[in-house]
Amino acid sequence: MTLQLLIATLDDRIKSIPDLLLEPLPDVSYLVSWQQSEGYEPCPVPAALKRDDVKLATMQGVGLSRNRNNCLDLATGDICLIADDDCRYTASGLQEIVKQFQSHPDVAVATFKARNEEACKRYPDVSFDLSKPARKYYVTSCEIAVRREAVAGKVKFNERFGLGSGVFDCGEESIFIHDALQAGLKCTFFPIEVVEQLGATTDTTHAAEPRVLMARGAIMYKTHSHCMLFRAIAVAWRLRRNKGIPFNYALEHTIKGYSLMQALEEEE
Repeated sequence: MTLQLLIATLDDRIKSIPDLLLEPLPDVSYLVSWQQSEGYEPCPVPAALKRDDVKLATMQGVGLSRNRNNCLDLATGDICLIADDDCRYTASGLQEIVKQFQSHPDVAVATFKARNEEACKRYPDVSFDLSKPARKYYVTSCEIAVRREAVAGKVKFNERFGLGSGVFDCGEESIFIHDALQAGLKCTFFPIEVVEQLGATTDTTHAAEPRVLMARGAIMYKTHSHCMLFRAIAVAWRLRRNKGIPFNYALEHTIKGYSLMQALEEEE
């Protein structure tokens, strides 16, 4: 069973990719999707990427979810791990991912634990089906691995979500898991640390930005539309308490995101 890391990067961040590569490992490869924004003049490809186990693809434009979908379209590994250019891995962590998929042949999407010193996150101590998530659990992109053949043609990242989408600046991973469950795929969390993520997350550094708050509302529309108002109030209250974001401001943009997502889907 082969494992392929799907690495999304943008413009000069390609220069950081060599830092996440491990020494060549059997049945482990890397696919780097190098997104290039309008007007960007590409830098030279780092020499360290010119390895047999590294495949480099380029695409024009912006949008993190577009970039991740490009990775999924080009992937060849049996198991694909969603990766970012600020991630760090160990051979044992990658082997553990493969082991879990081998031990659970019915699992199409698995999520794991990540370590991030700047955005500490608590995880449940036990495995569970993501259709019935543990209280306060949420997923981060670099924790997701998929069985490629199981998700092919069934689920992709929603390109309205994620940095550079121009609509909602985060939440793409939550919508991916939601869509996978809606497609009937078995999705499971395993309490195993497999990656270290460097730096703060979007939700940590940009929590008060309108498109980040709106993403919360959009996710509510997709996942909990029957009790949206109660959840929006609860989220706005927690944001005021934990991050100092004014309650009315957070609530306003959360509801805006809900309404916009509703309008977008009604147009389809």
